[in-house]
Amino acid sequence: MDTFTHDGLTFDATDSGPRDGDVVLLLHGFPQDRHAYDRVAARLNDAGLRTIAFDQRGYSPGATPGGRSAYGMKHLVRDALAAADAAGAQTFHVVGHDWGGAVAWALALDAAPYIRSLTVLSTPHPDALLRAFRTFTQAKKSWYMAFFQLPYVPERAIPRTLRRTYGGLPEADVERYVARFSTPESLTGPLNWYRAMAGAQVGALTRSLRSGRSSGEPAAPRHGITVPTTYIWGRRDFALGREAAELTQEYVEADYRFVELDAGHWLPELNAHDVATAVLDRIRTAG
Repeated sequence: MDTFTHDGLTFDATDSGPRDGDVVLLLHGFPQDRHAYDRVAARLNDAGLRTIAFDQRGYSPGATPGGRSAYGMKHLVRDALAAADAAGAQTFHVVGHDWGGAVAWALALDAAPYIRSLTVLSTPHPDALLRAFRTFTQAKKSWYMAFFQLPYVPERAIPRTLRRTYGGLPEADVERYVARFSTPESLTGPLNWYRAMAGAQVGALTRSLRSGRSSGEPAAPRHGITVPTTYIWGRRDFALGREAAELTQEYVEADYRFVELDAGHWLPELNAHDVATAVLDRIRTAG
């Protein structure tokens, strides 16, 4: 399978590993593509697992609808389920990084009966992140989210700063990503993920602030995850801070493991061995 179709869209995919292996769905983030997982997938394939990585909505040339409403989380979750269905998987494991991590959390909430295990890289549980937004440290790290709400301007500004964004990545990865996201047109779809989420997140943040809780006071988990979960976070992540990382455990009701790495944000590319090891451990213990 090198493509699959859903909702009238065609998604580019990389399907690797033994055809009879358990399926692991690999969800990339921003600004990345399915090749972010090439090194991780190779290790999982060697362990007998079949991996499906696909360029998500807004990234695949044949799956870039117009308008921000087409990028709401319900659509992103359905795309991921369609990928698993195209692979013939009735149940599957999920790995998500950055925005792919947000989709992974949503899958574990909305489609838990189909998810055998969950491994999320970098991205904390959404409610944990919401609580952390009330701190100066996380708000400072997340300033770019507000910038991305502007029309047209981010698409023109981002290509000029991409090389700095990918600091630390192998040069071959940098060149590929920079070439892929070199035009405003190539960025509108990916940026629409942020724009689609803006209204819901702003509303949730406003309700949180009005609650009067200090960030140190625990909040009852609203979105409890019932899927066996591993969360991997790099302590040098430029976008996601420690508070949300440590709060995430409050939102997982199943077996949970927190793996902290001496690493930054680009975990699939730069920490493939650690990521693959954690994924394999989670899959084995999930049964």
